[in-house]
Amino acid sequence: MIGVDAMKMLLKRIGIDTRRESIAFLDDDDLTSRALGLHSMDRIEVSANGRRILAVLNIVEGSVVPLGTLGLSNVAFEKLGASAGTLVEVTPAEPPASVDALRLKIAGRELSALQLREIVDDIVRSRYSKVELTAFVVSATINGLSDKEILGLTNAMIESGDQLHFDSTIVADKHSIGGVPGNRTTPIVASIAAAAGLIIPKTSSRSVTSPAGTADTVEVLMNVELSPERIYDVVRREGGCLVWGGALNLAPADDMIIQVEHPLNIDSQGLMISSILAKKKAAGATHVVLDIPVGPGTKAQTAEKGERLKERFQQLGLRLGMNIRGLLTDGSQPIGNGIGPVLEAEDVIKVLRNDADAPQDLREKSLYLAGELFELTGKARGEGRALAEKKLSSGEAYEKFEKIRDLQGRRERPPPGSHTQDILAETNGCISKVDNSIITRIAQLAGAPHNPEAGVYIAKHVGDAADSGQLLLRIFSESEESLAFATRYWRENAHAGIEIT
Repeated sequence: MIGVDAMKMLLKRIGIDTRRESIAFLDDDDLTSRALGLHSMDRIEVSANGRRILAVLNIVEGSVVPLGTLGLSNVAFEKLGASAGTLVEVTPAEPPASVDALRLKIAGRELSALQLREIVDDIVRSRYSKVELTAFVVSATINGLSDKEILGLTNAMIESGDQLHFDSTIVADKHSIGGVPGNRTTPIVASIAAAAGLIIPKTSSRSVTSPAGTADTVEVLMNVELSPERIYDVVRREGGCLVWGGALNLAPADDMIIQVEHPLNIDSQGLMISSILAKKKAAGATHVVLDIPVGPGTKAQTAEKGERLKERFQQLGLRLGMNIRGLLTDGSQPIGNGIGPVLEAEDVIKVLRNDADAPQDLREKSLYLAGELFELTGKARGEGRALAEKKLSSGEAYEKFEKIRDLQGRRERPPPGSHTQDILAETNGCISKVDNSIITRIAQLAGAPHNPEAGVYIAKHVGDAADSGQLLLRIFSESEESLAFATRYWRENAHAGIEIT
């Protein structure tokens, strides 16, 4: 014992994935907790070799952690950077300094930029437990965030991590607020834009609630985990890149907030706006085309809500020094034919190669977004769509994509899952509805995105004729069990999944 405020213990790695939250484990019979006055869910500070971390204490029974030993979850062990068996110092940790500000937000008060910076600082430094982080997310959702708070939170999140800087007055970007499966326009738009000479360092996310995020899809074709130095090199040589933003330290507080929003299925408009603006600004963007899908299940379910969201993004973007153009698009059904990383990657390649069987809805939407990006950046005046068409039809966009692919580290696309189930039309008529949420759930049950080869191929879209016995969907999976789950879900929801009238 060193004193009443600290104890020395041996370090052990406990193979538990607690995502971003640092968790420590003590045996329930260990005297350390009694000597330091600790209880389960208390915060502790763990120090070794000049480094220290904050962790939430869990008390365990049995032989998981030997007496005199402190166990750490995977992420906590990696943060501390000490070897197993190292003697570490354990002390009780003080409550986060920003808890008073958090209480004010829970009570419905507007927070200042300084208070929000203190909250973000405590989040990034892992001073918040899941309970406190959840309290912040829920209070921001229920009580809302004013424009002033969104700006304060956005700036705090930008300052909490690294930032990319490019030697150009115009740095282009394109982003979709999500909600539509298969909406994989980003690789196509980025390739068209780079082929026309724009600087477009595209950082994208992995899936949170969808069968594939852009990074999941692109990763099927190339390495997406690049260091800032490699990003600068790829952009310098080809004008653009397609990388996973999570491999960088851009607005790290946002990633931690998202991990709480996901399991709670919380969708706070203020937090969403702040998240997107922070990631775009931190990535160096100056001009952003923002795809706002409108339809059932999207974040803007009506055109009126979409317009309000668009105006808010554009006004707040200007105050952050970014020129944002919000575009309301049709989010009533999936885009493209493939849902899931491998199937979506196939759609992207077909569009870029100008294949005859490329999904035309994905092609047209990509050209529209790229054309608007050209207009926004001044690359074209009234002929943005024509310039986008030229760069795609000529093969220049595909050539640019392939060069970026080689520089980042080419990967060959695997085939879709070997276990399949065809869903056939049971009547004649016209497709009047394809439900986004049901298609998404089928792809997830089949294994996507964890298994990149899993997913759904959509053979018919709204407006297409369908005869009895014709293919509507094909489900792909890498396991018979997952395929059975997905197929059973379809049978239980077929009446709502695709409507034929």
